[in-house]
Amino acid sequence: MPTFAKIAHILRSATFARAALRHRVLAGVEHRSVLSRPLATIVDIGANRGQFALAARHWAPRARVMSFEPLPGPAAAFRRLFASDAQVTLHSSAIGPAAETRTMHISARDDSSSLLPIAAQSKFFPGTAEIATTAVPIAPLTNYLQPTDIVPPALLKLDVQGFEYDALLGCLSLLPRFQWIYCECSFVELYAGQRLAPDVIALLAEHGFDLAGIYNPSYDAAGHCIQSDLLFLNAGGPHSSPSLA
Repeated sequence: MPTFAKIAHILRSATFARAALRHRVLAGVEHRSVLSRPLATIVDIGANRGQFALAARHWAPRARVMSFEPLPGPAAAFRRLFASDAQVTLHSSAIGPAAETRTMHISARDDSSSLLPIAAQSKFFPGTAEIATTAVPIAPLTNYLQPTDIVPPALLKLDVQGFEYDALLGCLSLLPRFQWIYCECSFVELYAGQRLAPDVIALLAEHGFDLAGIYNPSYDAAGHCIQSDLLFLNAGGPHSSPSLA
């Protein structure tokens, strides 16, 4: 969604406008079509300042939101935004296949920071070059959530700037609990060593998830798709909706 259209949409909502003015958090209104479905649980990996969680609380108001953000600055902004919201929980960690401490490459725009070195990202998206590094904790999702915490129908969202494949490896044992996976994927190497969209699609296919939708594509000057949000459906997973009353 173009920036002017996104801002116009935000200003039409009192909740979104207040979050933008008071907390400087722009709700992820571009995710409305994905969030506008019955959901009981949303696991939000790569939460940043709460852009996706804010949209989730608006369009999936009955869902419990469990978010993960390892950078202290964005995490602090997230906690201020949701200080009085009992439906939202934040864990100060990244998700990956092993419990360890890793280097985060901090971008001039903190929502472009990554556990992988910044490469072509700063070429295609000016203003996102690396400005610092810091150590952050990383662990499998099972270090924080049990299967019973993920009440179906559930959505797993990942926006982790090139680390999607590794983050999914840290979620494998819990993937059967999710009906939907919504994952930002790249078609070119924006971060050094990242696995691209075909690798993510193949990994999720191995675990019973079919590609079900493509959203919010970004293109280069030649019209080639750089990245997009991909939606996957668990064909054999838990689809029944519990009572959300």
